[in-house]
Amino acid sequence: MNLTLKIWRQKNANDKGKMVDYQVSDISPDMSFLEMLDVLNEQLINKGEEPVAFDHDCREGICGMCSLYINGEAHGPDRGVTTCQLHMRMFKDGDTIFIEPFRAKAFPVIKDLVVDRSAFDRIQHAGGFISVNTSGNTIDANAIPVNKHDADDAFSAATCIGCGACVASCKNSSAMLFVGAKVSQFALLPQGQVEATDRVMNMVKQMDEEGFGNCTNTGACEVECPKGISLENIARMNSEYLKASLKG
Repeated sequence: MNLTLKIWRQKNANDKGKMVDYQVSDISPDMSFLEMLDVLNEQLINKGEEPVAFDHDCREGICGMCSLYINGEAHGPDRGVTTCQLHMRMFKDGDTIFIEPFRAKAFPVIKDLVVDRSAFDRIQHAGGFISVNTSGNTIDANAIPVNKHDADDAFSAATCIGCGACVASCKNSSAMLFVGAKVSQFALLPQGQVEATDRVMNMVKQMDEEGFGNCTNTGACEVECPKGISLENIARMNSEYLKASLKG
């Protein structure tokens, strides 16, 4: 496959940045998208040019670091996959591919296609945990009965990898699907009830302070989410927030 790549190049957060055209050839349809970028970078390095900076780690769809906006879609044209799981067979010979970073006020560009998503970490630190003393106080896993339906929903919410596709896909750059998932995974379990009020209040407050927009129920976040996180988690977070607000 021979392809034209239009890639966003930006030296740092203060640089204006621009789209730059590159040509790549002999790309196998069985390559992953990141492997294709590796080929491009090898060519650039051999020519003495600056390689394209992009984020990646596990390349197994687990860590969520490979967040790229490809042809106007978070993680590209496939569904239920991260960019590292996207294969070049989703494209055709001669295609022009636009590659950009995730764009949101709360995700400032570090360099080229790499953005700072530490806002998600700060939201997690605000309340995405349970305070349980497990030092010498462990109990049997079956000691606290959990409804099967609740357990399944909690596990589904916990599959969120925090890649930021929901933010990149939202016209408001909202993080409510992410926060909803992190609130839901504890709201559905008895272990999460002790800090339930503080958790949702603190996480929503931090989300707003980071500069994320609000949800207007467009649904693009669920469509583009590589783990299929449901919009029901946003509804659950709103319910938890209302209950916490009434408690004062």
